[in-house]
Amino acid sequence: MEPAHYLGLDVGGTKVALRVETDHGSVWESTLAWSPRHSVDRDLAQLTGELTRLRAHVGVPLRAVGVAMPATVDPRGRITAWPSRPEWTGLDLAAALRALFPGTTVAWADDGDLGALAEARAADCDDLLYVGVGTGVGGGLVLGGVPCPGPDRGSFEIGHIIVESGGASCVCGRHGCLQAVASGPATLRRAGRLRGSEVGSDELGPALRAGQPWAVAAVDRTCRALAAAVTSVQELLHPQRALIGGGFAAGVPELVDLVADRLAELARAGQDPLPVGPAVLGGLSSLHGAVSLARLVARPPARASPSHGPSMSAAAGGG
Repeated sequence: MEPAHYLGLDVGGTKVALRVETDHGSVWESTLAWSPRHSVDRDLAQLTGELTRLRAHVGVPLRAVGVAMPATVDPRGRITAWPSRPEWTGLDLAAALRALFPGTTVAWADDGDLGALAEARAADCDDLLYVGVGTGVGGGLVLGGVPCPGPDRGSFEIGHIIVESGGASCVCGRHGCLQAVASGPATLRRAGRLRGSEVGSDELGPALRAGQPWAVAAVDRTCRALAAAVTSVQELLHPQRALIGGGFAAGVPELVDLVADRLAELARAGQDPLPVGPAVLGGLSSLHGAVSLARLVARPPARASPSHGPSMSAAAGGG
């Protein structure tokens, strides 16, 4: 008998990561970069092509699919906002996933919530704050092994905590959000302004390690903003530790220690700073969380109760 195959998709603003697992480990991984001149129809056509290639490689039906989504999705399954790819706003995500995976059980959840769930399990920590720093800033909080704020109450939007009143403009329409200050693109833009020329993602890390003042200053502001957000969560909800991941953070590994330094500065009398470390799964937290979601929805209903998993929505049944 063929082992069951579970697919996870981490849908991002610039790319989609795909991972197929069985109970014996990974059998397929790929990354699809969105076309620079995009529309939702073009994006879905690209994804269809990649899934055709995946199915040809795997050779057996998928048992279930989990999708990590950064967009805001309403209870009916329609995308109401996605600043990174605004062309998707208004898309019936549930219908689109049914078309991509006919006859297969599919569910989606916020990418930060799924990343936090995967990191908490990998770190064996039931009370964990996860912050993913990449194209945007996302993350999630797990308390008692369960994602917070809980099923059907929305996602944990740490990227939209306001850390600088009147600060940089955010794609969400506010000013001073963590994402507007500390995301990878925001940090690179700031570094470019300080240096006087554009800074590529492969230049910042080496310049930081070399002590270039423009790189140090750009990253320091990012770390101060991240520390402010983490400290705010600590004051309210008291997780045991924080982990920092995401693609940008993975490319600047010094970020974690610098955030730890800023957390120590923010600690108030009688309270220790929250321990912080690098994400166990690196930049793949949300992708592993998506696979975990696929496994969750493939279980019998009694074991897949929403009270034991992330806030999620199903797009199709059967399979």
